[in-house]
Amino acid sequence: MAANMSLKKNEMPTQPADVRSANFNEVALGYTAEVAVNEAERCLNCKHMPCVSGCPVNIHIPDFISKIKESDFEGAYGVIAQSSSLPAVCGRVCPQETQCESKCVRGIKGEPVAIGRLERFVADWHNQNQKDAPEKPQSNGHKVAVIGSGPSGLTCAGDLAKKGYSVTIFEAFHLSGGVLVYGIPEFRLPKKIVEKEVNNLKELGVDVVTNVVIGKTITIDELFEMGFEAVFIGSGAGLPRFMGIPGEALNGVYSANEFLTRNNLMKAYREDSATPVMHAKKAVVFGGGNVAMDAARTAKRLGADVTIVYRRTEKELPARREEVEHAMEEGINFKFLANPIEIKGENGWVKQIVCQEMKLSEPDESGRARPIPIEGSTTVIDADSVIVSIGTSPNPLIKDTTKGLEVNKWGCIVVDEETGKTSREGVYAGGDAVTGAATVILAMGAGKTAAKAIDEYIMSK
Repeated sequence: MAANMSLKKNEMPTQPADVRSANFNEVALGYTAEVAVNEAERCLNCKHMPCVSGCPVNIHIPDFISKIKESDFEGAYGVIAQSSSLPAVCGRVCPQETQCESKCVRGIKGEPVAIGRLERFVADWHNQNQKDAPEKPQSNGHKVAVIGSGPSGLTCAGDLAKKGYSVTIFEAFHLSGGVLVYGIPEFRLPKKIVEKEVNNLKELGVDVVTNVVIGKTITIDELFEMGFEAVFIGSGAGLPRFMGIPGEALNGVYSANEFLTRNNLMKAYREDSATPVMHAKKAVVFGGGNVAMDAARTAKRLGADVTIVYRRTEKELPARREEVEHAMEEGINFKFLANPIEIKGENGWVKQIVCQEMKLSEPDESGRARPIPIEGSTTVIDADSVIVSIGTSPNPLIKDTTKGLEVNKWGCIVVDEETGKTSREGVYAGGDAVTGAATVILAMGAGKTAAKAIDEYIMSK
């Protein structure tokens, strides 16, 4: 079969921007089988597989793409499933452009192979066509507790379940999925996809117990008393940060975490919602990461004219390029080289944002240019709502109720990077609880690392 030497990826079909900006349906529509095979034929099946080195969970990428070339889509899923417990999620939200696709040889003289889009196609094909439940592994008689049902917790649980462990996930919310259900909007990651991935793990024997706040309902010490031989902490980073500027206590100011949780998990945008969220006329988002894009695009769908304020330039935006492009297509405004310094109010509600104009310094030792103020130069933006998206930290509850658990000055759990082992015997951790807010795939990689270490720890006993 001859390789497809096109320099460009097959385009991902999407809803038109003017249509999707008014609904919460998924933006990207997915490849057809014919297009997936055509894109797979762009892969050169490199001997040294550089793409695999860019994948935090080490999916055997050329192998699954070779299966697609043969139209063996279930075989392709089998290859991915050896390394990833959440392929339909990863195919949608991973920053492939800075990971696997950044290593693709085809990217030297053109666009890399669309690895993420192919992974999504394979996972969706499997979920639509495979009706048989996976074979439940034989029990090895050992119990492990997992705290949090986000990407790190689900990955750790899945890898351990495949080895025969009895795994129980304890989730604080009433639905499982962690940041996948409360943080990422429906238009980027449909919740039925997350539900399907979680159900796949349940079929392997993983138990999920919701409405349990570890450190309040049960402590880690009590988990060991209940017979669990090891504990994995994948509780994420749900504590929002604010800027500490005047006016942040005004009505109409949200953290991105609250705004997205209320809309994604609690469906606050519905007219019959028990916890409604305001439908702003003019919303301003502070920040430039993926969460800022999610918040801005959600506010747009609620009818607001939205402006993202970011203190560097478009080139430095940390969000995925695709998300930035989608936001721009949908009519989101961007105010670059501006830093909010005050939120002005009227009758207790947000009225205006005062921004300091900025410029970039020469690159420092790290190679990154720092934003510095232009003295005496400010801009005022009218607004009735503000969404602050400048990062999150781990909730201190687990740290405060667990003896011997070392954390750093930001409240993140300190672990051995090669194993995920904490300072507490039998306790491992990974994901945002360790790194602070990061990507889904890095959290999955940490869950995978910890599962391997937990298995070795228990078996050595």
